[in-house]
Amino acid sequence: MTTLLLHGRVHSPTHPDATAMAVRDGVVAWLGSDDVGRSQFPDAQVVDLDGGFVAPAFVDSHIHVTATGLTLTGLDLRAAGSKHHCLQLIADHAAAHPDELVWGHGWDESAWPDGAPPSTAELDALLGDRPAYLSRIDVHSALASSALRRQVPGLAAADGFADERPLAGDAHHLVRAVARDLLSSAQLAQARIAALDAAAAVGIVCVHECAGPEIGGPDDWQALRAVEHGVDVIGYWGEAVSSPARARELMAETGAHGLGGDLFVDGAVGSRTAWLREPYADAPETAGNCYLEPGALTAHLRACTEAGVTAGFHVIGDAAVSAAVAALERVVDEFGTIAVARCGHRLEHLEMVTGEQAAKLGAWGVIASMQPNFDALWGGGDGMYARRLGSDRGSQLNPFALLASQGVPLAFGSDAPVTGLDPWASVRAAAHHHTPDSALSVRAAFAAATRGGWRAAGVRDGLTGSLAPGAPASYAVWDVGELDVVAPDNAVQRWSTDPRSRVPLLPRLAPGEALPRCRQTVHRGAVIYG
Repeated sequence: MTTLLLHGRVHSPTHPDATAMAVRDGVVAWLGSDDVGRSQFPDAQVVDLDGGFVAPAFVDSHIHVTATGLTLTGLDLRAAGSKHHCLQLIADHAAAHPDELVWGHGWDESAWPDGAPPSTAELDALLGDRPAYLSRIDVHSALASSALRRQVPGLAAADGFADERPLAGDAHHLVRAVARDLLSSAQLAQARIAALDAAAAVGIVCVHECAGPEIGGPDDWQALRAVEHGVDVIGYWGEAVSSPARARELMAETGAHGLGGDLFVDGAVGSRTAWLREPYADAPETAGNCYLEPGALTAHLRACTEAGVTAGFHVIGDAAVSAAVAALERVVDEFGTIAVARCGHRLEHLEMVTGEQAAKLGAWGVIASMQPNFDALWGGGDGMYARRLGSDRGSQLNPFALLASQGVPLAFGSDAPVTGLDPWASVRAAAHHHTPDSALSVRAAFAAATRGGWRAAGVRDGLTGSLAPGAPASYAVWDVGELDVVAPDNAVQRWSTDPRSRVPLLPRLAPGEALPRCRQTVHRGAVIYG
């Protein structure tokens, strides 16, 4: 049995001064100092990391693998800085791929000078009879060329239809399903591998796929389940049920880990489809969309709780969050707190939540699966949130500190392809929130991006997601600059080798500083990147 002895700088809560780690049979066997390691494991294979930083690998708690891969291998519109730039990127891609559906993702008109997306006519002028599907950055609306629209039966009668504007709601779901069917199996297979490879390359060893009938469909989910890759894929299926028998049946049919993820109660703020109590500041004629009525929320939670199945919902707007909390409260009253907490129900995104609601969620053991990079992209006094909601409401989104203070377990992810696969950026975004009172400590944010993801998936052995003796050897090696002992208030202390501090080291993550670069990713002792 080979023992691997790594010499570097190790992040370990049990051995904060460790400069060496021994791995045997896919498990962390020992942590300590270099000299002790060499004497205790004289026959070990020694790897000198030359100052590399060893930390627990990341978990992405909310991702859409195939859509992420299609963005990586295809047309990525996130760089578009204007409508003209967006149209030029579309034209260039269409010219380079003349025989394929034009599938793209990532445009965000909220940051453009004129604030307007391309019209259907402008898209048709570029593409002629080419079908094209181009999702907005939040994937809750999309541009679609006339050539694609004509292939969708009943599109004009669907909620969310518009002749020249992006499609939303049911109309978006219909056109996306038809566009997805135009993609070749080779394109889809390539995309899945590209996304998982990209995850491994940034230190991620596990992703939570948020699948569902209106997202990738059952064929995409089953194809993803069949992929052999070093990154674990834990799936959630977003389809509502109304009986325990159907909950168990659907779990068996899909092989999913739970019936939640993107089970949509509402949409997104950027597309003005998040369900609000009060209308949008920049569109007072609308308060967003409700996709799942309160009675259906309660029925789904009741059925899943009785069946012992994890349930969950996509909730962003304050009206959507209120509906989910009210449904949870009804189920708690019926089954009791312990029965509900045992299921590990989840709320995805949970961007607009009050202190009273947070206290209830914490008492019920409900997990908040959140994306700190949403605030990094759209927060602040002149960000998209402020423009859509007004500065007061816009400053209250993504209150990580509030949720943590009320005992709500946090799990961080990217919602890729909505934001990029960059877990250190997520940790930094949570620690440097645009609203300082909503920020977490770096240590708490790092825990939510590592152990928090495993806990959200039901792994609660107290070891997985950390580097401690007996834990799975799932870690990444990083090139970093200085390592800091970071206090709970994010105040930086210099390097400390005093073992009495019992504070493990983390990289400096100040805004503007270079983030760590992944050198190698290892999952249960097997190298999956580098």
